[in-house]
Amino acid sequence: MKKPIYVTSPSLAPLEEYTALLESVWQTGILTHNGPLVQRLEKELSEKLGVANFLTVTNGTTALQMAIKALDIKGEIITTPFSWIATVSAIKWEGCTPIFCDINPETLNIDTKKIEALITNKTVAILPVHVFGNPCDVEGIEKIAKKHGLKVIYDAAHAIGSTFKGESLLSYGDISATSLHGTKLFNTAEGGGCITKNLKLNEKLKRIRFFGHNEVKDIVEDGFNGKMTEVHAALGIANLKYFDTVLNDRKEKYLYYKEKLGSCKQITFQQLKFGETNYSYFPIILTAEKLVLAIETALNKELIYPRRYFYPSLNTYVKVVDSVKMINSEDIASRILCLPLYLNLEYKQIDKIIRIIKNTLK
Repeated sequence: MKKPIYVTSPSLAPLEEYTALLESVWQTGILTHNGPLVQRLEKELSEKLGVANFLTVTNGTTALQMAIKALDIKGEIITTPFSWIATVSAIKWEGCTPIFCDINPETLNIDTKKIEALITNKTVAILPVHVFGNPCDVEGIEKIAKKHGLKVIYDAAHAIGSTFKGESLLSYGDISATSLHGTKLFNTAEGGGCITKNLKLNEKLKRIRFFGHNEVKDIVEDGFNGKMTEVHAALGIANLKYFDTVLNDRKEKYLYYKEKLGSCKQITFQQLKFGETNYSYFPIILTAEKLVLAIETALNKELIYPRRYFYPSLNTYVKVVDSVKMINSEDIASRILCLPLYLNLEYKQIDKIIRIIKNTLK
């Protein structure tokens, strides 16, 4: 039976390397509560990425919620409509209101030029997304935030391994919240992280992720359970050894796709204008939605399953948000398709995907 090809597949260390790390968990009986493997993973990630403090948490959505809570903000948060629903969910769960700012149709990130027009006396923060690992205009956003006294939280779910001016993209903003979900470039199966240069803020985040406890177990914050387990941390430690291999492999395959599909007049690509992406996704933008649907149908017939990230545009979820027209985001969302891209994807499989796309576009 032919094995399906999905848009992504988790990059996993050899099973024996993972189980070797689990032996210590069984020996100590420590499964959670900031255990030794969690502390080790945080140290190794901070060193690998060159960030001040990488604080592991249960998932990327929790990381966003913790960031908002740690900054103690209530009000309107300007964000992008071109993202996964978790971006909006986290804002709403923390009692804030998402205000959508349309995207730049080339970078697919929030359009920096459109942010200031949305700032009111209720605005407390800007929450951009580094879409598909493509760096936002971090300097432009910082300038606006400083001018208006706003906080900046980056939804950096896709951005581990992305850089700006040689520095990890996770270093920017008051807090960056990232995901370590199985679909990401680096994963702990489920997991996430909060990254900040501010030591006091980092300590506050630690308290929030453990029910608001301080070091002597007094409750001093309004916190919740955001802790990563030792089992997940062990997988992260095992996978981190292969981080560069995974990143370089995705870059090579990304560039291969782009070269082979570059001659197709009906296809354009996400533009990388600020910094270096981690090449964790390969989106193609078609000239019309009917072409997306035709390609998707043709690939599905061969058990190949791309994804329409991010469709539909978040501003159209009328049961969750107040609907407002976002011309660029809605347009791009209808015409974008992410193609399979992962470590174990073979080039003969990529060639087949390319061949099907080209034949469909003829």
